[in-house]
Amino acid sequence: MSAPEIRPTTEADLAAVTAIYQQAVREGTATFELEPPDLAEMTRRYRTLIDGGYPHFVAMLDRRVAGYAYAGAYRPRPAYRFTVENSIYLDPSFHRRGVGSLLLERLITECEARGFRQMIAVIGDSANAGSIGLHARCGFKMIGTHPNVGLKFGRWLDTVMMQRDLGEGASTVPGK
Repeated sequence: MSAPEIRPTTEADLAAVTAIYQQAVREGTATFELEPPDLAEMTRRYRTLIDGGYPHFVAMLDRRVAGYAYAGAYRPRPAYRFTVENSIYLDPSFHRRGVGSLLLERLITECEARGFRQMIAVIGDSANAGSIGLHARCGFKMIGTHPNVGLKFGRWLDTVMMQRDLGEGASTVPGK
C-alpha cells in the first residue's frame, strides 16, 4: 500500500466526494442528512466553501479518492469569524488505514495558516467511536454532548461536541 496523498480538492474530485457522502447519508449516522445530495448540490456546497476562503482536501490512495475533509464557518455571525467547523468523511474501504488522521492534520495546519483560531467538531452519534477517537488523537477536547437531538433510522441520536485551539488559540486577539 502506498502512502495517501493529501491535496486540495478539485471539481474533478466531486463525483467521488459525492459518492462517499451519499453512502454516509444512506448508511451512517455521522451526518444527520436524510436524503443524499446529488453532484450539483455537492458542487454548490464546495464552491461556497472555496469562495468563502475555506480549505477542502481529498486523500488519494491507490489512485482513488479515499476520503475528504473541509472546514467551513461555524456560525454565520461575524463574531465567529475565527472559528471553523470541520467535516471529514472516508470511503469505508479505507477505514483504519491512517487516512483520516492525515486529512485532519492537513486541515488543521491549513486552517492555522489561514488565521483561524478555533476548530469545532460536531460529531453525529455518540457511538461514533472512530470519529471521537480520531479527533482526540488530533488534539480535540470533549466540550459536551447534545443528547437525543437527531432522529435517523428510527432512533434518537446525540451530537458530540469537540474543540481544539488553532495556532495561538484564544491566548491573543487576532488583528481584524
